[in-house]
Amino acid sequence: MITSRDNATLKLVRKLEHRKHREETGLFACEGEDLVAAALAEGIEPAFELLVAGENILPELLASVSELPHASRVIGVYRKEDLPRFARETTLALWRVGDPGNVGTLVRTADAFGAGIALSDGCADPLGSKALRASAGAIFRVPLSDWDDAPGPRIALVAHGGVPLSEADLPDPPLTILLGSEREGLPDHPLTDWYKVTIPLPGEDAESLNVAAAGAIALYELSRRRGKG
Repeated sequence: MITSRDNATLKLVRKLEHRKHREETGLFACEGEDLVAAALAEGIEPAFELLVAGENILPELLASVSELPHASRVIGVYRKEDLPRFARETTLALWRVGDPGNVGTLVRTADAFGAGIALSDGCADPLGSKALRASAGAIFRVPLSDWDDAPGPRIALVAHGGVPLSEADLPDPPLTILLGSEREGLPDHPLTDWYKVTIPLPGEDAESLNVAAAGAIALYELSRRRGKG
């Protein structure tokens, strides 16, 4: 039973709240029974024994490292290298999407449509606590890759000026859908080399969609065309 704040695993969990330490160690912490169950369902084992309140750690000590309003009963530490790496036919590539909730939601959406996720520099960490919660366990099923490694032709989803999504001549997979940052969108270069697609917005006052909503609509359209929607 862990009874001291100075326990090594407890100290590690505190450090893993920070992206720098996650990147240095290749480890990340998941809080909550649903996330831990999702890892187990995929055969992904924790790097260390799970911390379970009342079983091997005092509940108040586990609560002291919780990032939730109401502390959960279990925390697990996992290795980034154990996450899936296989390629998928469709990839959502995120350009500097800085909100961890959006990143996590897009991971969950990619899971629902059988897609992968590619991330540029400047994106929120998908292994941070907020993104992990938003992914609802999909982080253990969706392959992650770097922006430059996303496969196939690239389809740029832009707010204005592209071919309407329903009319777009989309190539067969593998392909990648590019989604830009919440404020600045996609970079200007080499935007001219990408096939630009826009989701028309009938609402008179709507300027653009939330990036997570746009990604979901684009994946749904691909799925519909393939007869899976």
